[in-house]
Amino acid sequence: MQLWAGLGNPGPQYALHRHNAGFMAIDAIADFHNFEAPKKRFLGWAIEARLGSERLLLLKPATFMNDSGQAIGEAMRFFKLEPQDVTLFYDELDLAPFKVKVRRGGGTAGHNGIRSTVAHIGEDFRRVRLGIGHPGHKDRVTGHVLGNFAKAEMDPLAEMLGAVAAEAGWLAAGDDTRFMNDVALRQQA
Repeated sequence: MQLWAGLGNPGPQYALHRHNAGFMAIDAIADFHNFEAPKKRFLGWAIEARLGSERLLLLKPATFMNDSGQAIGEAMRFFKLEPQDVTLFYDELDLAPFKVKVRRGGGTAGHNGIRSTVAHIGEDFRRVRLGIGHPGHKDRVTGHVLGNFAKAEMDPLAEMLGAVAAEAGWLAAGDDTRFMNDVALRQQA
């Protein structure tokens, strides 16, 4: 079993915020692979599914970003998983818009959802970082992160989410490099 969690804030008023890129990725994966509708579980919305030969739990915490780790930790303990079985999808300021990078472990880079997750499960989980770009000055970060994607960004956002969903099988199989390469190739097409 693998636990894939998207980070975001619950509620329609946050749906298009850059900070909700993780929620968007989980939704895109579920839609692309025709997974069942989510059920309220583990302080969030969860879907149990199969991708290839791998069992997955897709989770969108309903605890708000700053407490995401509570829901992730609860689901992880229920299935007796280790941090290495967890993949987080989240917005990344330090990546160019719509770039996708995967890595294991690392710090929090000031991201409250990552900080909460590290506090609840440790830092040895896989991270799928979804680039939202930096606004240029630290005084503009909060408004940028908590702002909606612009109309001009909708097509590249849809392309990124579609590529992540289409290539998610490589993540499930543990081939992070192939996932990143194939996502990038799809985005260039």
